[in-house]
Amino acid sequence: MKSREKITTYDTTLRDGSQTEGVSFSLQDKIGIATKLDDLGIDYVEGGYPLSNPKDKSFFKEIKDISLKHTKIAAFGSTKRANRKASEDRGIKALLLTEAPVVTIVAKSWDFHVTDVLRVSLDENLKMVSDTVRYLKSKGREVILDAEHFFDSYENNSKYALKVLKAAQDSGADTIVLCDTNGGCLPHKIEKIASLVTNKIKTPLGIHTHNDCDLAVANTLAAVNAGIRHVQGTINGFGERCGNADLCSVIPNLVLKGKYRCLGNSGLKKLTEISRFVYEVANFISRPNQPFVGSSAFAHKGGLHVNAIQKNKNTYEHIEPEAVGNERKILISELSGSSNILAKVEKYNIEHNPKLMRKILKKVQDLENQGYHFESAEGSFELLVKKITGKHKGFFDLEDFRVIVEKGKDGKSITRATVKIKVNSIEELTVSDGDGPVNALDGALRKALEKFYPTLKDMQLMDYKVRVINPKEATAAKVKVAIESHDHKDIWGTIGVSENVIEASWQALVDSIEYKLLKDENGNTD
Repeated sequence: MKSREKITTYDTTLRDGSQTEGVSFSLQDKIGIATKLDDLGIDYVEGGYPLSNPKDKSFFKEIKDISLKHTKIAAFGSTKRANRKASEDRGIKALLLTEAPVVTIVAKSWDFHVTDVLRVSLDENLKMVSDTVRYLKSKGREVILDAEHFFDSYENNSKYALKVLKAAQDSGADTIVLCDTNGGCLPHKIEKIASLVTNKIKTPLGIHTHNDCDLAVANTLAAVNAGIRHVQGTINGFGERCGNADLCSVIPNLVLKGKYRCLGNSGLKKLTEISRFVYEVANFISRPNQPFVGSSAFAHKGGLHVNAIQKNKNTYEHIEPEAVGNERKILISELSGSSNILAKVEKYNIEHNPKLMRKILKKVQDLENQGYHFESAEGSFELLVKKITGKHKGFFDLEDFRVIVEKGKDGKSITRATVKIKVNSIEELTVSDGDGPVNALDGALRKALEKFYPTLKDMQLMDYKVRVINPKEATAAKVKVAIESHDHKDIWGTIGVSENVIEASWQALVDSIEYKLLKDENGNTD
């Protein structure tokens, strides 16, 4: 790979990404993601297909009133229909009405699709491509042509596949994108075909890959290695079926490994932030082991690993986590050694006392033997350390709580929680209904505390998990409740263990709130 060349980035989270099963972005979601992508430094953001639904049509109207610093907005559509003028085609008219400066057109490049799907002649398809591109160029638009199924097409009929590209080139297309639409190609095939095409087509080329073989990122990098300088993908690899190339992996690989330029000076450091933002907007749980941006991407558990990391970060990390806006995590479990404890408590301003480290480690091992698991409950671990060292500050005292679940003849359940707490000698008694005991307890506790600690309004529960620890005890078994919470800056986990699921939930819930208040008091807020 040549150094410091510019790679153009094109994000299709709002179009291809919205085709992910379970994802439905609202209009405001789409606007929010687009502005975040602009802040990141993405060159093109594909807003959607205006003829497909009113929401996409509204997006282009709304985004015009937003001042973007860097990003160009692209409208997506198809070539004109057969035997019709481009100027009279309903889809082409809709694209122009968006007033988007860029129009991306998908075209059939595989003869099989032309004859069996479009059911037109091969020559008619070429005319559809050239007429569409030429007309859009005459209207002052930048035109990107996506050659659908290109790699499959090239393998089956390379002459026709190239004819499609040349039709787009001769008509004035600004960029021609080679698409691995089925996601079935291997990297060596992508690189070989892309290399051949770069020698035959003078128009700048792009790459658009799908992840059906878990190779979308590798295939994108292979295309770049072959000379392609425009890459398409989505944040977190969202997309239909198995998804698209994940820009959260493509971009850092290009910048940090290939030494290309993709984003602005500070863009790369915002990558983790936008990854988590898109997960939240999509109402998806983030993938912990996602490369570069996942919460476990720089997590270290084994004592030997942690000892080595303390001496030299390069021993078990391929980049500095801060380069992509992430952070290093030292995990705590029964596998931990003193190195783990020492590394973990450094940021808590705890003295490096070997006796104290062993005391903390012994407590962790004892609790894990009872069913606690601190590896993903860093909030509970920090509170535990502060309790052991005498530095714990209680933000409130529990007087009592009560949860009542009633079910009437109509089959409807009602859950009501009552919580009595004391804050600085001031007693609060609150009641809240919920969709279950944990939801009701959370509501009652927040209602009691928010008047004293307003920043709790920023905190939300992301995930709630219950696991039976000793199933042989049947209904008398202990359960472990793990809660993951977040605010506008951080994500943290807490844990509770008890034979009573409500008690275990209460422990995890209280730790989560106390951790939020602790970090706010220490100034870890924006």
